[in-house]
Amino acid sequence: MKCILQAGPLVPWLEETLARDYEVLLLHKQPDRAAFLAQNGARVEGLVTSARFGADRELLDKLPNLRVISSFGVGYDTIDVACARERGIPVGYTPDVLNDCVADTAFGLVLDAARRFSAADRFVRSGAWLKAQYPLATKVSGKRLGIVGLGRIGRVIAKRASGFDMEVRYHNRRQVADVAYAYEPTLAGLAQWSDFLVVVSAGGAATHHLVDAHVLDALGPQGFLINVARGSVVDEAALVKALQDKRIAGAGLDVYEDEPHVPPALFELDNVVLLPHMASATHETRQAMAALVASNLAAFFATGRVPVAVPAGA
Repeated sequence: MKCILQAGPLVPWLEETLARDYEVLLLHKQPDRAAFLAQNGARVEGLVTSARFGADRELLDKLPNLRVISSFGVGYDTIDVACARERGIPVGYTPDVLNDCVADTAFGLVLDAARRFSAADRFVRSGAWLKAQYPLATKVSGKRLGIVGLGRIGRVIAKRASGFDMEVRYHNRRQVADVAYAYEPTLAGLAQWSDFLVVVSAGGAATHHLVDAHVLDALGPQGFLINVARGSVVDEAALVKALQDKRIAGAGLDVYEDEPHVPPALFELDNVVLLPHMASATHETRQAMAALVASNLAAFFATGRVPVAVPAGA
C-alpha cells in the first residue's frame, strides 16, 4: 500500500477515500513535525495538500522519495512548484470544477457591495427601520465591469455580467485572443473605466499588491472593488485607508492577506462586505474538488501521469 502524507484537514469524503486506498500519515496531527518527518519522510510517495496548507521547499526537502503532489484547490501559489519540477514531481490541482461557484460568489459580492444587502439586513435587525428609511444604494444593471485576470473563472464572471446588461473589459499580462471583451493594457486604466473592479487573478509573487493605492485612486469614489482571488493581490492597508476615506465607494472581499485574520478596521466600516474565504464552499463543488484530488492521485500511481496538473508554464 502506497504511503501518502496529508498536510492538513480535508473534506470527510476525501479523508475516508484516502484512508481506504493508502497508508495515510497526518502531518497536521503531529506535535513535533520535524521529528515526525525525520522518522517517516522517506516513506512518503504522495503528498495531498490544499491551497491553504501548500507545500514549501522545506517540506519537500524532507520527502526524498516523493513522486506526486495532489492539491485541493485551484491556487498553487503556496506550493513550491519550481522545487517540485526540479525533482520531476507532477503537481495535480482542481481547476474548472469550482468556476461556477466562485463566479457566483463574485457576482453576489458585486450585488451586495452596491445594493448594500448585508448592511440593510443589519439595519432591520437592529430596529433602525422603525426610526428611519434606509439610505439609497447603487444600481448594478447596465454598469461597467472590469475583470483583473480573464482566465477560467474570469470568463464565467463575464458571462454572469451579460445577464445584467453590463459592459465588460479586462486586464491580463497579455491580451486574450478568443474573446470579444475589450482589453485594457494597464490595470489603472481598467480601474478608471470600471464601476466594479473584480479581482480574480492568480496569487504569488508576480501579483503581490497588484491592486495598490494608485489603482484604488483610479477606481475612484464611485467605484467598487471585489476580490475573490488571493488576499495578497490587494494592498490591504491601502484598501482599508481608501474605504475609510471613501476614496472608493465600497468593497466585497472573500480573501485577505493573513487569513483567517481580518484587519479590525474593516469591522467598523459599513461600505465593505466580508466573507470567510467561502467562494467555492458548496457541497457540490467541494465534492467535485475532492473527487479530482483522489482521481489525480490514483491516476498517477496507475499510469505515472497526473491528468489535471499545474500547467507547464506556471
